[in-house]
Amino acid sequence: MKTAVVTGGTRGIGAGVALALAGAGWQVIAASPSEAERAAFGTHPGITLADLDVTDAASVAGLFGGLDRLDGLVNCAGILRRGEEYDIDVFARVLEVNLTGTMRCSLAAQSLLAASGGAIVNTASMLSTFGGPLVPAYSASKGGVAQLTKALAGSWAGDGIRVNAIAPGWIETEMTQGLRDDPTRTAGIMARTPMKRWGKASEVGALVRWLLSEEASFVTGAVYPVDGGYLAM
Repeated sequence: MKTAVVTGGTRGIGAGVALALAGAGWQVIAASPSEAERAAFGTHPGITLADLDVTDAASVAGLFGGLDRLDGLVNCAGILRRGEEYDIDVFARVLEVNLTGTMRCSLAAQSLLAASGGAIVNTASMLSTFGGPLVPAYSASKGGVAQLTKALAGSWAGDGIRVNAIAPGWIETEMTQGLRDDPTRTAGIMARTPMKRWGKASEVGALVRWLLSEEASFVTGAVYPVDGGYLAM
């Protein structure tokens, strides 16, 4: 049985990914630093919950150092502080979680993934392509994740590790709840989205499942939009 770690795996897109992988027969470790989030996620067949703070080197080393095998790493841990990210301390915190946390976990998983011929899927964003005036740190971090994905794909291909990223658009998660509750903002988003609906975390999970599978064995260094066509408009 293949094993995957999903950081940020107990809420939002991360939870959708964890459930999609478990449904396909993976043994999933859904990791989060929040005891409350882990409790709210509950128990699911094939999913083990773990405490992980991606900004803490000891926490990361403790999780990955305790694994005998790893076939997939999905870096979904991320935060957004809309309207607050022009404060330099908040800016630094968002980058530490979203970008440096992705690199920290990838480095910790490298030797395990090289041994199994495994793969990494990072979480970029449509904001890897264009900027968000209210979220400069989130935008910068997600642009960085896209470029980090390409750099690691080139560097680690010789180890047999594939590295790709997903770039979700407007997905039904806790992070977008405020926007979904605002009819004016929702109308503007839907006007630009060819599919005229919000995406589901399970739909993102389905793409991640494919990227980690043998069907994607010649795919690396790519950033895949999951946005209902939003970036095409």
